[in-house]
Amino acid sequence: MRQIVLDTETTGLSPKEGHRIIEVGCLEMVDRRLTGNNLHFYINPERDIEKGAAEVHGITSEFLVGKPIFSEIAKELAVFLKGAELIIHNAPFDMGFLDYEFKRLADGSPPISAICSVVDSLVIARRKHPGQKNNLDALCRRYHVDNSNRDLHGALLDAELLAQVYLLMTGGQGQLFAAAIDKSTSESEVAQLTRISKDRQPLPVVKAEQEELARHEEFVKMMQDKGACLWSTADAAVSD
Repeated sequence: MRQIVLDTETTGLSPKEGHRIIEVGCLEMVDRRLTGNNLHFYINPERDIEKGAAEVHGITSEFLVGKPIFSEIAKELAVFLKGAELIIHNAPFDMGFLDYEFKRLADGSPPISAICSVVDSLVIARRKHPGQKNNLDALCRRYHVDNSNRDLHGALLDAELLAQVYLLMTGGQGQLFAAAIDKSTSESEVAQLTRISKDRQPLPVVKAEQEELARHEEFVKMMQDKGACLWSTADAAVSD
């Protein structure tokens, strides 16, 4: 399967207000392996950038002077994305801008939503971690992805971070390193790569304090008062 992890930066929050894309970052994955075949553009939006947006991504109108306008990169972008499954965090935002940009073209190009399928990683994150923060920074912390150089948003940087988070969130850490192991690598070599040293320090065991145990007992009692409590049943079975 060919997937593209994609992110954009824009002049503002909504294409309905005439805001435009100023950066696109795309990372290609094939069978969940990053290929290194990436695509990245800075784009002259032919309009001002809102102050609030500039504070998020740090891109200025002066920086974009001389950069191509969207119509000049649209064909290359469409060819790169065509037929792929797009992985986007908060997909309606980016797809709204992409479809808007392609709709503005005079050549009748179809919207990106017509030539690609889309996976919204934010929907996946909310399903896996309900009631928690699920923005990219929060997910990087949760999955131990280093985002220390993310002082400002950037389409290519954010796509790189999202690729790592997505792989960890949907399939486990081993997928990140799959590309580093050649198909000719033997099973014994793979086992050696992933073996944990027996000489490692023992993992610390942190026991609950008396206050914590007392609060736990209060909670179990409250659960018993409301009905059957499986924890209490399990404790009794262990003590027997």
